[in-house]
Amino acid sequence: MISIKIFTFNPIRENTYILYDESGECVIIDPGCYEGFEQNELVDFIKSTDLTPILLLNTHCHIDHVFGNKFIFDQYGLLPICHELELSILQAISSYAPSMGLLYEVSPIPRQFIEEFDEINFGNSTLQVIFNPGHSPGSVSFYSKADRLLVSGDALFFESIGRTDLPGGDSDTLLKNIKQKLFLLEGTTRVFPGHGRDTTIAHEIKFNPFF
Repeated sequence: MISIKIFTFNPIRENTYILYDESGECVIIDPGCYEGFEQNELVDFIKSTDLTPILLLNTHCHIDHVFGNKFIFDQYGLLPICHELELSILQAISSYAPSMGLLYEVSPIPRQFIEEFDEINFGNSTLQVIFNPGHSPGSVSFYSKADRLLVSGDALFFESIGRTDLPGGDSDTLLKNIKQKLFLLEGTTRVFPGHGRDTTIAHEIKFNPFF
């Protein structure tokens, strides 16, 4: 059974997730740790829970979701894994981070990419990759059918959706992917977004004003 630890990091208030199970293996999703105390908080949790990080996953590669990619690589030797369409998004960060007044330690380049329907295994658990672009060209979500759990990145939020005015964004594509993929999941599936509080698929089908 998957357990989930949520951290809210960096000036943009991004949700970083650690998913782990009884095996002690864990995956780190969207490490947004920016300040030193945030890095320490993440490492302290991993140590205190006696976890072994085996994968670093990015739902997409906007700056707030990858601030900690280099730190995780330095700490645990894990290269980021994302959809290949996010590579240009990741590589562009260095050109705009200074204009935002943000310090950015350049992320390592992925050597492995994921696609829709891929399965990601850690410990006794499996995550399915759901390709749901629209917020970003290569956005994905990570879904555990067994645990009815979805890490949705910036696709689906509590009573909202991701912005689509950034490079590679498209509102029609995002809405279509949410309706045709995420809204087909079981209603009790808990949704853990890139920002803000968690929700459920049933709640969003009923109350999300974009649908």
